[in-house]
Amino acid sequence: MKNLEALNIFARVAEMKSFTLAAESLGIQKGRASMVVRELEKDVGATLLHRTTRTVQLTEDGRVFYTRARDLLAEAEELQSMFSPGDRSLRGRLRVDMPAILAQSVVIPALPQLLDAYPEFELELSSTDRRVDLVLEGFDCVVRLGPLVDETLIARPLGQLRMINAASPLYLARFGVPQTIDDLLVQGHKMVHYMRNFGAKPDGWEYPSGEDYKSLMLPGTMSVNSVPAYHEAGLAGLGLIQGGYSALVPYINQGTLVEVLPNLRPKPLEAFFVVAHRRNLSQRVRAFMSWTEEVLKPYFD
Repeated sequence: MKNLEALNIFARVAEMKSFTLAAESLGIQKGRASMVVRELEKDVGATLLHRTTRTVQLTEDGRVFYTRARDLLAEAEELQSMFSPGDRSLRGRLRVDMPAILAQSVVIPALPQLLDAYPEFELELSSTDRRVDLVLEGFDCVVRLGPLVDETLIARPLGQLRMINAASPLYLARFGVPQTIDDLLVQGHKMVHYMRNFGAKPDGWEYPSGEDYKSLMLPGTMSVNSVPAYHEAGLAGLGLIQGGYSALVPYINQGTLVEVLPNLRPKPLEAFFVVAHRRNLSQRVRAFMSWTEEVLKPYFD
């Protein structure tokens, strides 16, 4: 094969199952992506992709070829940058996904300093509350909060994200400031319910009890399925909320939210930096991982 560009285009098409999306992510024309993959298939003597009007799928030969191609691309990137000075470790394009509220409250505000320091670095940042598929959606790495459900992924612990209890001053003026768990019931407190899928059982009010954590189900007048909406409901005085310190501390500093029950905070959320394969830990990924860890460190327990 003449160069690695064809492998990179093929891998992106395979991951995104679309010539159009792959071409857009790489900044090239769809026709060029299609031509390069056809020439690659001719060079290797095998059909690597099944093409239909709706999607693109790897053939059996394509699956084997894709695995080797990803390894080769990762090794080539390491080889290219092994003698680069330290200040050039962040260059090129990196596709990352992380929870929306973490991106909005912590990472994006810190990005200007990073991008000014590394002008050759380009970040594609996806911020969602769903669990993306690293391989199928073409992500180099993701930041995840909470327990890991896919043991095939490679995860590096970043720390434990501090969680706090909060309410608006308007809400507290109406119901009182709870000092104990019993006060939540005696004073008639309500909570905003958060659930990923409507119809599921909402989480209760989490609090520490001895060496473990328990949950108290409090009534609620509203249920939401997104973290930003959950926070907005708390700001509007619709009930008590429990959230990440990193996202809520700006509101607390502004006085629009007040921390309550500081000695009874919910269990911290485990934070992980996740890649699909150890060979995905390129110099660029490692550098971004270290930067992310430093940015989040003030919000960890």
